[in-house]
Amino acid sequence: MKTDLELALECAVNVYHRFAVQRPMDDYLSLGEFSRLLKETAEPFLKNTVPPQTTTDNYIKQLFTKADANHDGRLKFTEFLTTLSLVAIDAHNRTHKDPGGDHGHDHGHGHDHGHGHNHGHGHDHGHDHGHDHGHGHSHRR
Repeated sequence: MKTDLELALECAVNVYHRFAVQRPMDDYLSLGEFSRLLKETAEPFLKNTVPPQTTTDNYIKQLFTKADANHDGRLKFTEFLTTLSLVAIDAHNRTHKDPGGDHGHDHGHGHDHGHGHNHGHGHDHGHDHGHDHGHGHSHRR
């Protein structure tokens, strides 16, 4: 049985290829393909990650520009991985700015990647980060 991380990494590769082989069939993502990829596969996540006062389209353009290391106007797979890192970092940082106290970490973990299987298992991922999560004790020393 594959782990959540293995499934997520496999999913990233598969999603990249599904959009990169559209017109033209070149194994690169144009800005349009990249935008469609994010909007069709990650829009709810993206909406929670877009910085305040920024539109989704502008955020996507910013990600594309930051990741296009060789400035050729398209993303190869390694550049696409950079965009995933940037989005994940933004999402992680945003969880630490939420006033709710749980820092946005959903430990219920009931998500479906659309691969025909569901990871509806509830387990603790050990997100401590040195914060007191309101359990009556602190993990800091």
